[in-house]
Amino acid sequence: MSDSAARSAELDRLEDWTGLDSRGRAARAAELELAAATAGDDRAEMRARLIQADVAERSGELKTAVAVMWQVNEWAHRHQHRYLIARSHLMLGRTYRNMGDVAALLEHAVAAVEHLDDSVPPRRRLPYVVKYADALTETGSIAEARERYRQAAELARHSTDVRDEILVLNNHAYAEYLSGEPERAWELIERMRAAAAAREHRLDPNDLDTVASVQIALGRYAEAEQTILDAIAAYPEGHQEADSLPEFLLTLAETRRLRGDAAAARDTLAECRTLCETHGHGEILARVFEEQAELYAAAGDFQKAYEEYKLFHAAEKKVLDEQREAQARTRQALFEVNEARQETERFREQARRDPLTGLRNRRYVDEHLPVLIGQAQGGGAPMWAAVLDLDHFKQINDRCSHEIGDQVLVMVAALLSDAVAGLGEQAAFAARLGGEEFLLVLSGHGHAEALSVLEKLRRRVADHPWRQAVGDLPVTVSIGAAAVVADSNQSTLLARADAQLYAAKRAGRNRVRTAGQPAGAIR
Repeated sequence: MSDSAARSAELDRLEDWTGLDSRGRAARAAELELAAATAGDDRAEMRARLIQADVAERSGELKTAVAVMWQVNEWAHRHQHRYLIARSHLMLGRTYRNMGDVAALLEHAVAAVEHLDDSVPPRRRLPYVVKYADALTETGSIAEARERYRQAAELARHSTDVRDEILVLNNHAYAEYLSGEPERAWELIERMRAAAAAREHRLDPNDLDTVASVQIALGRYAEAEQTILDAIAAYPEGHQEADSLPEFLLTLAETRRLRGDAAAARDTLAECRTLCETHGHGEILARVFEEQAELYAAAGDFQKAYEEYKLFHAAEKKVLDEQREAQARTRQALFEVNEARQETERFREQARRDPLTGLRNRRYVDEHLPVLIGQAQGGGAPMWAAVLDLDHFKQINDRCSHEIGDQVLVMVAALLSDAVAGLGEQAAFAARLGGEEFLLVLSGHGHAEALSVLEKLRRRVADHPWRQAVGDLPVTVSIGAAAVVADSNQSTLLARADAQLYAAKRAGRNRVRTAGQPAGAIR
């Protein structure tokens, strides 16, 4: 296995790794980032950065994490790396979900799925489809979510890892539970249990928590109690979030109250309360007060129930206030990151524009022309590069002034921009290569169409009313164009166009010369 392939395989593993050793995961990703950068493997470098951002976001370092997510997203868009576009959107969706913006969650989940191409194996595609379904559930679109869970189940059939099938069934069951459909949820739970048993796989604590929630909704309190006890017993072995154990204990207290064991419920609730107060789980603690009130009410002690409800509402208000403050800080961090992104994008755009004419510059050409050539060669669509040069431009500078010369360049650029606008940005772009030399790239045009566009542009320049600016001096352009062929690269394509430009100059200027596309040259 090559170094590049080994790096890619390890990055796959780190992307899938959700273990407790987040520091180890981040450290290894940092090592891979350095190795990839040294080897010039940009894609692996960006994947490694995104893994570190994932760890940072889970650790609460939101601003740093989001900045990296957007940086990778923008890099991926510029380089048309669909997998990294998808993965960065997936992570951004989770970030926005954690701050309560489920609409943004859905937007990013859709973008993530849309950018996965057919080369992504079914097993690596599966989490994206599941998260899309989860997002649909959270936005109240359970019917659409069911279809996505069905698609995810089909993808899971391609996996040899039973955990993929369990993931789909667990999340779908929880979605049905949240949507008030416990019977549907239970059918999925039974399928999940059967799949686990058939492969001798033990459900993890979070899977068992889903089972217990559905059992409570169905009134199966004794079964729910045993299920959540199993989850608690397995907890030290699982890779769970820090608040999982108090959540499990709260569910256990509820099941014990519902089946009438008030003493056991109180003991469990006291243990849960201690954990919450020790580790600062304010939102769960508020629900502990609520459950305690239910216990007092069930025992007929309404005074204590009332007092606990007051504690519950006070704690709930505190939690809501803290959440609002946290969301405000999060939104401010995201605003700062987005503002920095926009400023960076403005600088990036300026760096790829000619300051005099506003056209694209040589840097933009060097970044984009090779990509367009490759697309033309791969797709078989014709593409032309035309080099335009102003005839006798030195006379305009010498006899009129450099300021007038600049005005002429700006107007020629405007005529070029009009030509591009008439064709559409997907079919053409114009750039200033330097001095009085310009480039026009035409995609999807055959020889006759390209020649027609260039002749029309030549006539527009020649027929423009220049007298007020340059007096009797003519302003014309010579144009040389060449088509992309099978062995074209940027250098050879522009060299062939330049050769045609010189032919136009030798033939008397103010004319178009083309190197026609050989038949069947592009496959």
